[in-house]
Amino acid sequence: MHVRELTADDHERPKPVYVVWEVTLQCDHACLHCGSRAARARPRELSTAELLGVADELVALGTREVTLIGGEAYLRPDLPVLIERLAQGGIRVGMQTGGFGLTPALLARLGEAGLVGVGLSIDGPEEAHDTLRGRRGSHAAVSRALEAALDATRVVTVNTQLNALTLPHLRDQYAHMAQAGVRGWRVQVTVPMGRAADRPEWLLQPWQVVEAIDTLAALQVEAAEATRAAGRPVGETMFIHGSNNLGYFGPHEELLRSEPGRPSAHWTGCPAGSCVMSIESDGTVKPCPSLPTAPYASGRVPDDSLEALWGDDESPMGFQRGGLRSGLWGFCEGCAFAEVCGGGCAWSAHAALGRPGNQPWCYHRASQLAKRGVRERLVRVQAPPGDPYDVGRFELVEEPLPS
Repeated sequence: MHVRELTADDHERPKPVYVVWEVTLQCDHACLHCGSRAARARPRELSTAELLGVADELVALGTREVTLIGGEAYLRPDLPVLIERLAQGGIRVGMQTGGFGLTPALLARLGEAGLVGVGLSIDGPEEAHDTLRGRRGSHAAVSRALEAALDATRVVTVNTQLNALTLPHLRDQYAHMAQAGVRGWRVQVTVPMGRAADRPEWLLQPWQVVEAIDTLAALQVEAAEATRAAGRPVGETMFIHGSNNLGYFGPHEELLRSEPGRPSAHWTGCPAGSCVMSIESDGTVKPCPSLPTAPYASGRVPDDSLEALWGDDESPMGFQRGGLRSGLWGFCEGCAFAEVCGGGCAWSAHAALGRPGNQPWCYHRASQLAKRGVRERLVRVQAPPGDPYDVGRFELVEEPLPS
């Protein structure tokens, strides 16, 4: 997720500036790491009329950006109608996609409706990508979609899952995207939710975050040097961005959160419920699209109004509005960066350890533990039940750092 152009007023009082909207769970993949276990549509998904009514509510609430997801959002025939309604209300509309069926003709229709950005999921070279996506030919298809999107849209980003399968291929992935002309690359830790929790051996172990971030930082420096060597403005450098669940406060914190040529930035806390909201395809509203549904569902549209759901500080929507430090535990409770970090990504912590406030995939955490000669290993002790956005139960085991 990327929350854009926050104002002083946005920080003063919560506003759903950025909304991630799952419009269907129908998908042309059944990815083996998918947190929502997408494949088939839900038994009850919002109708076209209901979608448009929710779109009007978002406009009234002051939402400025919506990312449409699935499943695969483009599998809904009425997607252009929804995009047009949002765009007419002044909302910037993007779409996150696996790209298997994203053709130039479809991109043209969506662009005419008002789609301005496309995020494509590409998880390394063909073997790693197709394994994660559970479908042979997926890498070839998304590569064609990337080429078409770069030709057809103004903003194209690539999103990559970071896990045991993809960690060895970060440099290969960078080279592939640089050759294609990608300008933005977002890297996100695969979190043990949904099908990913069924495969604990694929998960990135907490100590590996140091290797991952060091590699990404080196690639970002190399990208800037290549831009300068070519005589182009530094602002044209491909932006390698550590997403919300990849952090925090190590030596490369600002490098991987600051767009080249723009003011320096750093992690300022989980935005769920403060400037971010999500809607599932059956109308369930949550403070973040990735959070487990059962503990964070705040209501359902169109039965409830979005304005009422967003404004209820006592519901799960307001679970972080008491301050970033509320609810910290474990390592994060005593961390020097606790005031500004707030325990990192609430989704990652909850999916891994059962509640937010103690994020295991943290550069500062891993490096401080290494100074004590130890590291943490994530071990699954209970499998998930098999529902969309479900979690199992994991524990952190502290062990000696290998020599």
